[in-house]
Amino acid sequence: MDARLPELRQLAGFVELVRQGSFTRAAEALHLTQSALSKQIAQLEERLGRSLLERGAGRLRLTDAGEVVLRRAEAMQQLGRELLAELDDLDRLVTGELRLGLPLFGADAVFTALIIEFLSRYPGVRVHLEEGGSKSIEQALHTGALELGAALTPSNPELDYLPFCNEPLDVLMPAGHPRAGAGSVALLELADTPFLLYEQSFTLNDRLQHACRQAGFTPREGGRSGQADFLATLVVAGQGVVLLPRVVARGLERPGLVRLTLREPQMTWDVAFIWRRGAYLSRAARAWLALAAEMRPGQ
Repeated sequence: MDARLPELRQLAGFVELVRQGSFTRAAEALHLTQSALSKQIAQLEERLGRSLLERGAGRLRLTDAGEVVLRRAEAMQQLGRELLAELDDLDRLVTGELRLGLPLFGADAVFTALIIEFLSRYPGVRVHLEEGGSKSIEQALHTGALELGAALTPSNPELDYLPFCNEPLDVLMPAGHPRAGAGSVALLELADTPFLLYEQSFTLNDRLQHACRQAGFTPREGGRSGQADFLATLVVAGQGVVLLPRVVARGLERPGLVRLTLREPQMTWDVAFIWRRGAYLSRAARAWLALAAEMRPGQ
């Protein structure tokens, strides 16, 4: 065996250090002392004969060698998780765990019944939920932090998906807006109104901004949030208008706020369950996808 090959614990320490961005936080996450983690990283660099990190200016930056090691180390961790899941599946019923990502908004309205039914059918499965925008969920799938995620239908050929729901987008605007009594509105009619956008990790931002450009204007930003309730509060306060999936927007109607149909263009919240193409899916993940197909809204 090549003596330069690093130990798995050293690679795990390196990956966590990059994720956390500091020795202090990474050591806490790994339940190590900071000196023990520093020693692991030093041993890793010595084995490989390369410097992996640039230290200074209060932050850590990866060298070219560090980028290579991080990519391979994350892939090795994912292979390790898949190995354990596949071994567990050889002689078990659906047990184990499912690492699942859900959108920051809409989860209660769209996924609650699915989660309750899944846990009822498969009480032996531990479901670990993480919330995020489509971009962050896709990234977590690539690193192996998640096995499945609910996100806007991807165009990335490295991802496979199962369509789940397709909700039209409605417009929430202040009751005093000149268009508030119209019942429906075209995107171009909102060109002079600030738009409330979502967090950077939301692919829906890109779609909205593209639709505005196609309509002939650049939207003015009135604020950002990943919380639908807070966005509705900002609308009532007169900060702007927001486009949200109808299933979410209906639950946010309140005094001072009006919900309108988006007449033109037609925009939808097309959510699918996504996973890395070619990745091993545990029995728990396959059971989730089968149930999602069974309980798809509108079935």
